[in-house]
Amino acid sequence: MTAGSTGYGDAAAADGTMRPRPGRVADWGGIEGPAVLFGGPCSNLQATRALLDAAGDATLICTGDLAAYCGDPGATAAAVRASGARVIAGNMERSLAEGGADCGCGFDEGAACAVMADAWFAHADRGIDAKARAWMESLPDLAVFRHAGRRWAVIHGGGTAVNRFLWASTPEAELAAEWAAVEALTGPVEGVISGHSGIGWAREVAGRPWINAGAIGLPPNDGDPRVEYAVLEGGRARLRRLAYDHASAVAAMRGAGLTQGYERCLETGFWPSQDMLPPGLRRAAEAGA
Repeated sequence: MTAGSTGYGDAAAADGTMRPRPGRVADWGGIEGPAVLFGGPCSNLQATRALLDAAGDATLICTGDLAAYCGDPGATAAAVRASGARVIAGNMERSLAEGGADCGCGFDEGAACAVMADAWFAHADRGIDAKARAWMESLPDLAVFRHAGRRWAVIHGGGTAVNRFLWASTPEAELAAEWAAVEALTGPVEGVISGHSGIGWAREVAGRPWINAGAIGLPPNDGDPRVEYAVLEGGRARLRRLAYDHASAVAAMRGAGLTQGYERCLETGFWPSQDMLPPGLRRAAEAGA
C-alpha cells in the first residue's frame, strides 16, 4: 500500500492507518484446556491443514489474514471457517470485505513488499467469493476471553491500528501505549495475543504477557521452512514450529503464477522482502538465495 492510500475504502485514515472499528469487540467467554493460537494462514492451504490436524481438540484462535501471499485463498479461508476457529479480522479481511484495492498492510511506497503485493493481492481478491467476504465483514476487530484466571485480548496488529507492525524489538514504552489503546476498547486485560508482523515473539509489558503467534502461512525469516504458531496452556503461551508439505504449497503458488519470490520463501525459510523489517531481523540477500 502506498503512503496515504485509501484504496480499501473506509477501513483506513488518510495516512493509511487502519483503525479498529468502534463496538467491534467480541467476548468469547471462558476457554477451558489448551488453546492453539495462530495468525496469517496467508492462502497456504497445506500449512493450514497441518496446523488444524496438529491442534487436535484444542480451542483454535486466529489473529486474521487468512488470504494473502500463497496459492489457495478460497480453500484456506473455508478450511479455517469450517474448523470452528475463533477469528478476528486482520487487514486482509477488512480490505477484502470492503472491496479494497490493496492489502491494507501499510507498506511504504516503493518497498519490496508493496511491489510484490500487487500480484498476490489480486490473486487473493479473485479467490474470495461473496459469501466469504460477507463472513469476513462480520468478524470482530478485537476479542476478549478468560483462560486460567486471566483475561486476554486478541488483536491483529496493535491497539491503535489493525495494521500496526510490532516486533520483539519494539520499545516497551511503545508496547505499553498499544496495550493502553487495547484496554480503551476492551477494558482491563492481563494478556495480549497478536499477529500481523509474521514473526512470532513473546514479551512482558509491565509484568504482563504479550505473545505474537507469528504466521502459519509463511516461515519466520530464519532459514527454516517450518512455520510458527503458539499454544496457550496453564496460563502461559509458548511458540512452536510446524513442518508441513511446503513443496505442494510451492507448486500451488507456481501454478497460480505467483512467482515473485514468496514461493522460494516457503522452501528457503527466508523472506524475499527485507526492507520492512527492523534492522535486527533482516537477513543478507545471499542467505535466502
